[in-house]
Amino acid sequence: MSSRIVITGIGAVSPNGLGRECYFEALRSGRSGIRRISQFDAASLPCQVAAEINSGFDPGQWVDAKDMKHVSRVVPMAVAATDEALRDAGLDPRAMDLETRRSIGVMLGSGGGAIEFSERMYELWYKGAVKQASVYAIPSGTIGTIASEISMAYDFHGFSHLISTGCTSSTDAIGYAYRNLKLGVADYVITGGADATITEGVMTGFCIMRIVSTAYNTNPEAASRPFSRDRDGFVLGEGAWMFVMEREETARARGARIYAEVAGYGSTCDAYHRVRLDESGEEPARAMLLAIRDANLDSSDIGYLNYHGTSTDLNDRIETRAVKRAFGKHATKLAGSATKSMIGHPQGACGAAGVAATIMAMRDGVLPPTINLEDPDPECDLDYVPDIGRRARFDVAVCNTIAFGSKNSALVLAKA
Repeated sequence: MSSRIVITGIGAVSPNGLGRECYFEALRSGRSGIRRISQFDAASLPCQVAAEINSGFDPGQWVDAKDMKHVSRVVPMAVAATDEALRDAGLDPRAMDLETRRSIGVMLGSGGGAIEFSERMYELWYKGAVKQASVYAIPSGTIGTIASEISMAYDFHGFSHLISTGCTSSTDAIGYAYRNLKLGVADYVITGGADATITEGVMTGFCIMRIVSTAYNTNPEAASRPFSRDRDGFVLGEGAWMFVMEREETARARGARIYAEVAGYGSTCDAYHRVRLDESGEEPARAMLLAIRDANLDSSDIGYLNYHGTSTDLNDRIETRAVKRAFGKHATKLAGSATKSMIGHPQGACGAAGVAATIMAMRDGVLPPTINLEDPDPECDLDYVPDIGRRARFDVAVCNTIAFGSKNSALVLAKA
């Protein structure tokens, strides 16, 4: 139980950069991946922008062309990010014996899972085109299928789980991976998040809820504007961010590069409302404090905060309030960023995207900016690194996430 848990591999399939280094460069330069929706005709919808994986990504490189009919478009994204993370960690599944492959677990987070695949199948059924549907319409439409596809792609025989807790999904998955490694349940865990829910059905639902941006259809890159006075809703995103996690002694014994230590995890629930946060911010603050205490640290030890920062009116105000509750006087000195300003909101994968961004900032000494923050909301009055990245060194960070259903989860990352 005393082992330190570390990240040794990173993979990214992001709207603003394919591959971890392209993603990191986009973050450093403040480059947005938000564009007008191309996956379906969104002309009749109030929101017509999203952060899609661009045309440079080839799903056929990761899933056999004959099999594409039977899986959601999120699967090749998850497999591609996993492959990059494994190579980055210096692990080759083809060279592993069965015992080693039995010691590798998969613990993923996804909010919508394969909902895109289910929408396609139901459309075929309702149009009377049943013969065009996949024979795997039911099993491939479940949320857990993403973890299964990764396990099968690499012949991993450890646990294969997927956590779906809304926008905290991948934060929780990384937290559970951390705990499983602490307990010695696995030697390696493939963890992170993947989501691809930019569909007509999902977007229509969010438009009905009136929580997505509608004011920037002709200027998509400006649509996600966390903490800004004129923010008008979040921008739906997609992608996959994956990690290899292991115990420090295992990593050092095999000479692996260590990016960061996962030092603490905390999770709470407001138990308040299906979608609204409790105005007090008490439970998001407590989740951050639980993670900090799990790491045996104090709030004043934290040098950077990766915000949930959705660009919705309520969330940004309450998260700011929660940070003030958790960090006290240190909150005014604490720099932080909202990654979603550049990649939109990839739902259950957002926590993993924030972890990757935080590791980049820790490694390179560059805090990514919160773009589109020219005119801050007076109630959002902390240091969100507005518009331009900033040189800064730090040793410990908190990654914060908040989800529908009153869920709150946070991780502490430390320089290894």
